[in-house]
Amino acid sequence: MDKIRVTKAKVHNLKDVDVSIPRHSLTVITGPSGSGKSSLAFDTIYAEGQRRY
Repeated sequence: MDKIRVTKAKVHNLKDVDVSIPRHSLTVITGPSGSGKSSLAFDTIYAEGQRRY
């Protein structure tokens, strides 16, 4: 697996978000306040990483 894939994320204000993030690299998530950056980073990607690994 060379990418972390999230499909159909539905947490807080994320609605059916699909994203692929390269492994072993620095990735930056940017956007306006309230756009779902923290929801994507912490509630979705981090939680899934803890569940799988």
